Amino acid sequence: MFPSVEIAGMVCPNNVFLAPLAGYTNYPFRELCRGLGAGLTFTEMVSCKGLAYGSEETKKLLYCGSESPKAAQIFGNDPDIMRAACESEALAPFDLIDINMGCPMPKIVRNGEGNALMENLPLAEKVIAACVKSGKRISVKFRTGVTEEKKTAAEFARLCEGAGACMITVHGRTREKIYAGAPDYAEIAAAKNAVRIPVIANGGIWSKKDAEKAIARTGADGVMIARAALYRPQVFSEFTGIEPPPVRELFLKQLKETRELYGERFACVFMRKMAAFYIKGKPCAAEYKRRLFSAETTEEVEALARVVFSE
Repeated sequence: MFPSVEIAGMVCPNNVFLAPLAGYTNYPFRELCRGLGAGLTFTEMVSCKGLAYGSEETKKLLYCGSESPKAAQIFGNDPDIMRAACESEALAPFDLIDINMGCPMPKIVRNGEGNALMENLPLAEKVIAACVKSGKRISVKFRTGVTEEKKTAAEFARLCEGAGACMITVHGRTREKIYAGAPDYAEIAAAKNAVRIPVIANGGIWSKKDAEKAIARTGADGVMIARAALYRPQVFSEFTGIEPPPVRELFLKQLKETRELYGERFACVFMRKMAAFYIKGKPCAAEYKRRLFSAETTEEVEALARVVFSE
């Protein structure tokens, strides 16, 4: 049920992917998940306008190594700017570029980006087609629709395929639901039945059992894991049989690599957040979180982690 999957000639070792997660899927975290068995990982969503303006902070989001396959996610609504981004040096290392047409956050939607493109089909089609002209593999991630009254997954899936996308990922919730409620497997199945390109199911997948259910009910070619990876990146090892290292070892390695790549201040703030995810459900988690968020250096975070994750 979790075999390798081919996407326009790109072969992923399995069909369990790490989702693009804004603010979290930086390079060290992607590599951690890949080492645990993720078949494909995505950067957090990157602004094409930011790339066009030469933003160094935007470029930092695209840091990667020689690993393959790997994917980046971009967002925007100007076909020419989007194509230029796909053709840029910053995105050259990536085997697949995903277009975000699912983000429900008001700031993104108000700008006509993310899930707003599901309400502007002609523009969505132009954006996809322009990106495809770059010669890169292009996929699209979108939701089942905008409102519960109008779900359009199948229609939008056909639009993506027609514009040249080589894969789609369907988040099984509408924009108005954001992340609440059970995913709509029927809508993902409708999208799968509407196209011939690979379809990845996303939403509500916290375990191997959840993934098996999602594939069985939708016929999807694979699954994409999002929030579950933040709380327990070891979830990927359930699919691959890889024996995960102890949490403390995983965390300390991630902390070291994050500090080396992004510097002391970023690593301190970011790894405090990651530690808070990892300790959820542990005895005295609230007290540990209080102490974590008062830590001002990575040395303090590391010292606390050695205590927390030894218990």
